[in-house]
Amino acid sequence: MMKNKILIGGTVLMLAAMSALGAENTDNTDNNQGGYYQANELSADVFGTASIGKYTIDHLSNARVRHNTRMGAGLGLSYFLTRNIGIGADAYSENLSGAFVDSLSGNLILRLPLGQSGFAPYAFAGGGHQFDLARVWFGQAGGGLEFRFTHNVGIFVDGRWVLPNETKYYGVARFGMRFTF
Repeated sequence: MMKNKILIGGTVLMLAAMSALGAENTDNTDNNQGGYYQANELSADVFGTASIGKYTIDHLSNARVRHNTRMGAGLGLSYFLTRNIGIGADAYSENLSGAFVDSLSGNLILRLPLGQSGFAPYAFAGGGHQFDLARVWFGQAGGGLEFRFTHNVGIFVDGRWVLPNETKYYGVARFGMRFTF
C-alpha cells in the first residue's frame, strides 16, 4: 500500500514539473508554450532599413539623424535548427544609382521566446559584404524583438553595429514583417 502511494505521489510530482516546464505541450498549435516559435522553422522577411554613419552615432542629435540617415529596403531568409538557434541571410539596397544590392550578410541567431506571449527577443552576429559606397567585408552584431500575431505572421525591429574591415563603422536599423513556413 505504501509503495502505491509513493508511486502515485511521484507521478503527480513528475506531471506537475512537466506541466510547469511546458513538456506536455508538444503539438504545434498556437495555444501552447512553443506554438509561435518552433524548431525546423523557415521564415522570409520583408523590411525597411535606416543606416547612420560613425560621425552621426558618435555625435547623436535629432538634426544629424534626420539629415544623415539613409533609407532602404531588403529581403531576408532564416532557418531555425532548434526553437532557439538559427541561421539567417539578408540583403538590402539603399539607393538606385549604384549596385542593385548594397549589402549582403549572414548571421547566427539566438532567439528567446517569452512563453505564450508571441514576443521573442533575439541576438545575432555574423558578417558579410558591402557592394555600394565602398566594397568591403564586415562583421556585425545586434539584437531585436519579434512579435508573432499568428504562428505564420509577425513583425520585427532590430539594430546592428556594422564593423567594416577598411572603412568606419556604422549602424543599421530594420523594421519589417516576417512570414514563417
